[in-house]
Amino acid sequence: MKHGVAFRKFSRTSSHRMLMLRNLIITLGKKGDLHAFKRAQQFLLQPQLVPKVFTTFAKRYSERPGGYTRIHKFGRRQGDNAPHAILELVDNPRDLRFEMTARAVGWELLGKRLDNDGPRKLAETGVKGVEDVVKQERTSESKGWDGELRPKTRWYLKKVLKYRGEEAVSDLAQKAEDHLDTLLAKPMAPKDVLEKSSKNALEEASEQTAETPYASLKSMRLRAGQTVPGGVRSALNLAQGDLGKTWMTGGRLRYLERRKLGVDKTPLWENP
Repeated sequence: MKHGVAFRKFSRTSSHRMLMLRNLIITLGKKGDLHAFKRAQQFLLQPQLVPKVFTTFAKRYSERPGGYTRIHKFGRRQGDNAPHAILELVDNPRDLRFEMTARAVGWELLGKRLDNDGPRKLAETGVKGVEDVVKQERTSESKGWDGELRPKTRWYLKKVLKYRGEEAVSDLAQKAEDHLDTLLAKPMAPKDVLEKSSKNALEEASEQTAETPYASLKSMRLRAGQTVPGGVRSALNLAQGDLGKTWMTGGRLRYLERRKLGVDKTPLWENP
């Protein structure tokens, strides 16, 4: 029986150790010397990517100390039900977290403004000061609900803008305004079309919207479980629908009936 053989070998195989070293490619690019260039050539399978590491990536992550990748869980793969995920470089031109944060900012600002002004007035004047709100929330030290955004949205806003320049603030504000305009126009478009009495007007409106992202009026309707900006019902409440009511209707208990999911009918959008 052998004794004292523990800790004489590395805990990982040679291939595993080399795989862990591949995570330091961007760090080698930030060093920018000849030795780092040769080390990067040993790991990269495509030689044409080496200059990109030492130019584009080195400049993009010059101020970031680490954490260059992000993993998004993407559900299960159809077929074998294997877990799916999206691996991306942070602060890239098509950053998913940046896009979703901008949409969350637009959603919450629209919900705040609807409390004071109706949808019709906001559609005419627009929502002002989106970029000012982004700048204010970026430097805010608050961790509660006293700001324009929810605490979670404010935390993501600071995170995506931490190592970006000032132009990223304007970019995020512009994306938030675009999404805000879409949210404002989508529930009101069917109302405007249906107000036209003639059948020809409906046909012309359908033809005009054929080239838009919302190709028909049917696609603009609120679906079961969907909420609108300024809504007061939670997602759990919408999912439950009327199943929570247990009193008798027509001699049957309500929970024995099959009900559709609830649709958020916020009064703000009923009479814009």
